Amino acid sequence: MADQAAGDPEEVIDGPWHWRGGWQRWIFPAVWLIYLGQTLGGIGTYTDGLASVVGIVILVVFAVGYLYGLPFGAAGQDHVWWVIAVLAVLTLAETFFAHQDALVMCVFIAVLAMSRGGRSGPIFVAAMTVVAVVTPALIPSWHTGADWDMLVTLPLVAGAMYGFFTIIRSARELAAARAEVVRLAAENERTRIARDLHDVLGHSLTTITVKSALAARLIERDPGRAAREIAEVEALSRSTLSDVRAAVAGYRDITLAGELATARHVLQSAGIAAQLPGSIDVVPGELHELFAWAVREGVTNVVRHARATTCTITLGPSWLQIDDDGTGVAPRIPAARPGSGTGLLGLRERVEAAGGTVISGPSPIGWTLRIDVRVAPLTEESPATDATRTRSAS
Repeated sequence: MADQAAGDPEEVIDGPWHWRGGWQRWIFPAVWLIYLGQTLGGIGTYTDGLASVVGIVILVVFAVGYLYGLPFGAAGQDHVWWVIAVLAVLTLAETFFAHQDALVMCVFIAVLAMSRGGRSGPIFVAAMTVVAVVTPALIPSWHTGADWDMLVTLPLVAGAMYGFFTIIRSARELAAARAEVVRLAAENERTRIARDLHDVLGHSLTTITVKSALAARLIERDPGRAAREIAEVEALSRSTLSDVRAAVAGYRDITLAGELATARHVLQSAGIAAQLPGSIDVVPGELHELFAWAVREGVTNVVRHARATTCTITLGPSWLQIDDDGTGVAPRIPAARPGSGTGLLGLRERVEAAGGTVISGPSPIGWTLRIDVRVAPLTEESPATDATRTRSAS
């Protein structure tokens, strides 16, 4: 129950963030490798034969080293300065093959320096800028002056990449924070269950033990009283069993307003935009508990399986509908089949006991869970009636 209420932290991280943080995060840094085309052109201009091959090999190794040294590359932040040192040596070696065009590689070295954050990055970028601007003027054989373009290009690119890496770090921290919120919610639910079980069972089991021992002593001397004690033990056992079920299910605390508030928190923690009703006045009081269970089960499925970006909950006088735009529908289908567990099957039993129906299935935008407590066909008070029937048939 705790896991259902809160979701798994791994699923939260491996949901939308996992896709955005996969191969797509390499696109923006890798796009800048196009600037190495200038160095490649310099190799073609100033060398030929074996020398040009060596120059190209150095350039390829440099590109691989740059990607290796990125914050989400294999090097890690502890070894990035070693990568920078190697790339600096490769840049120096490339100047023998591409001359001043090799200094474009300084831009990528500056990017790696900025990716670490801290105060050392800007100082290093300033030093690299001076080297890139002044070096061509210091080597007469290159027949060129200072490269003033690098005075603008190098700091500009390094600053842009610093902003990109800052977004990456913030997104990772946010994903970790969301996972921690979900973990703590699950832990709090486990703690609540443990507390309730202790409170329920402690006194009851002690009383059952005392009365059973008393009945055993009285069974020969006073059978009538022994029978009464056994009857009280039976009644207490049934009451305790009911209390245990209520404690595990969280029955005592469940309210529609409370579940909507919890749903907003859980959905936001999972990175899902929540569109919830502002008031529950339209729902009769006798349906609050039933709809609260529906909200809990529906939101749990959205968080755990949907991979959705939005979730909308709509209320009516006798119906409730939960829509999401997720694509992860396959794991949710078995939950609606008889004998599959407590999920939608348990909710269906509650709704049918109240004389209502449950519709759960794919919709044009993702997935729909709908409850209607009336056996009669839906009327105009409920939106998208025909569409909902079509989804249930699918």
